[in-house]
Amino acid sequence: MDKPISIDQYISRFPKDKQVLLEQIRTTIKKAVPFAEETFSYGMPAFKLNSVSVWFAAYKNHIGLYPMYGMEEFRDEMEIYKGKGTKDTLQFPYDKPLPLELVARLVKYKFEKA
Repeated sequence: MDKPISIDQYISRFPKDKQVLLEQIRTTIKKAVPFAEETFSYGMPAFKLNSVSVWFAAYKNHIGLYPMYGMEEFRDEMEIYKGKGTKDTLQFPYDKPLPLELVARLVKYKFEKA
């Protein structure tokens, strides 16, 4: 199977239940930072503006959101989503509701600081 080259192709490769979650993350980010360019890089969906980017990706047990460095203001809220050995990545387990309100605040803050 060829590597995906767009966010739509990337999302379409997952089971329907994962597609729904990935689209929720995508829509949340788009609404929070409508001025950011939707793109696909490093094999993952991304949003980019100037030198700032955020990526999201699906894995076996979670959806990852990164990089989230420079977000000390949100440290306490982000702590429960830090994976083992990760510093700049948040992991949202499939068996828990997505923290979409937190995602919106994080990406908005990150892009506003750009």
